[in-house]
Amino acid sequence: MSIGGLLGGIPSLKKLQGASNDDWVDRINHVWTVYLDIIFAVIVSTSQFVGNPIHCWDLRGDFKNKDYADSLCWIQNTYRVYDDERVGHVNDNVEDLRDREVTYYQWVPLILLLQAFLYKFPNIMWRVFNGGSGINMDKVVDMADATQLGSVEERDKAVDLIAKYMDRWLMASKRFYNKSPMNKAKRRFDQVIFCFNKRQGTYLTHFYIFIKVLYVINAVSQFFIMNAFLSHDFGLYGYMVMKRALTGEMDLGDWSRKTRFPQVTICEFNIKAVGGASAKGVHHTAQCVLPINLFNEKLFIILWFWMVLVAAVTCFNFMWWVYFLLIKKSQYRHVRTYLKVNGSIQSKEDKTHANQFTNEYLRNDGVFVIRTIAKNSTDLIAADLVGRMWSLYMDSRHKRSDTELGHMQDAVLLKHGSNPASCPPMYTFPENVNPFPNKNKGNSFSEGQCVKN
Repeated sequence: MSIGGLLGGIPSLKKLQGASNDDWVDRINHVWTVYLDIIFAVIVSTSQFVGNPIHCWDLRGDFKNKDYADSLCWIQNTYRVYDDERVGHVNDNVEDLRDREVTYYQWVPLILLLQAFLYKFPNIMWRVFNGGSGINMDKVVDMADATQLGSVEERDKAVDLIAKYMDRWLMASKRFYNKSPMNKAKRRFDQVIFCFNKRQGTYLTHFYIFIKVLYVINAVSQFFIMNAFLSHDFGLYGYMVMKRALTGEMDLGDWSRKTRFPQVTICEFNIKAVGGASAKGVHHTAQCVLPINLFNEKLFIILWFWMVLVAAVTCFNFMWWVYFLLIKKSQYRHVRTYLKVNGSIQSKEDKTHANQFTNEYLRNDGVFVIRTIAKNSTDLIAADLVGRMWSLYMDSRHKRSDTELGHMQDAVLLKHGSNPASCPPMYTFPENVNPFPNKNKGNSFSEGQCVKN
């Protein structure tokens, strides 16, 4: 099989990344860190299965089957010894032997793949369940991003389609509550449990914060997982590397090989003999060389610094999103910026409408979608989209006002009939306003009667 055929079986970066409906910090976690772990796992696996990861030599020299000794010492754990110590049978101190055991080198590829999965898991959760909000985030973001490559007419058409799609989604997902105690309790419950408040306009917001919490928990817990796996304080590994490198306290490679990733270890095993005097067999002590730790040492130094960077950026990004998604003022300022770019805010009344546009029309989920579009395309596309949705919102307000006005006038006429003297002053309309635009043909009154009282 050719090299191209082998590489063809590896998922492309675009497939691993998935849809661009999150931010760059999420992609550091579930794309770049996953790729880094997979590359390291391939390097270590190649060293294990292509070369010989361990070489052992019987110290007494009477055990001739070297391949068997290598395999046995690779399967069971070896233990470290220091230069000033005598090599011998140390089973008399079991606790000390356990502390010295090197238990991880066989499982490095698997633990790296497990780490890659844990970094990818929050993104899998996001991609599977974000559709519960009622909007196809993948298609919306991809369509908005594709508008940058087309002509002005194509971009305007695409933005108009996205705006109308989001308008239908926002209006369809609204829930109108009455003031009964049961509905008040339901509303409070919806505000707490994001899985059941799609119509409250906070499903995406709360679920994305939950995903961010998973990213933070994973980024921090990776240090504890590595501590348990490597059987030493991995959380301070990179710090000790920097400290010793800067102070020259000890040769860096010598310190790491002795304390963290020893390249020379001791292996003890028993070989049973037919008709031997002891049931345990003949005891052998072998000195082993672990070339694999030459790779592990360098890879885990790089991995430590990367994990610290990812954890710091993820925690900071989480706090920023919590502030943006849960603080109403920050959402309003964000939307107002786009409205000012479009020249939609000209008066105090426009500011009031802008506040209602943000809190009552877009709500948390609408602002989140706009923010996601801006992060994955450009602010120009987001500004055009907000401007188009503002126009739809204001048109809807005007139509709703005209409908309510017609209903109010019809109610007045049903109550007072065609007698102009019975029209109260509070329902008097200016002469240039038609107070009965939807007058039925069967009515016996004229359109101007209530105006003349």
